[in-house]
Amino acid sequence: MTTSDELAKRRAAEALAIRTSLNRQRGEQRANTKGGEGTVAYVTPEKCIGCDQCTIVCDDDAIELYKVEMASQFIKVESNRKAKIIRDACTGCRLCVLACPTDAITMIDL
Repeated sequence: MTTSDELAKRRAAEALAIRTSLNRQRGEQRANTKGGEGTVAYVTPEKCIGCDQCTIVCDDDAIELYKVEMASQFIKVESNRKAKIIRDACTGCRLCVLACPTDAITMIDL
């Protein structure tokens, strides 16, 4: 029979393995995402859900949210927002790409 101490040790080991795996995946995503001078963020409006995560992580104030009309007549939402990149302010740091939960933001060459 498994004791509670053994179970706690197994859970801690599994949590560490999962955390290590997720950190490795984040590191690979960051390494594979181009950025820096000569690149700028681009938002695909169809994928953007207006969650505001990109504006929170952007230190350059290069992202603003704007309101758009709803595409459906059946769904009534007070505010349907989309993100928009201010190209002159974008430094290509990639933080918004990594923060976007729907992969709506990509980096493109200038």
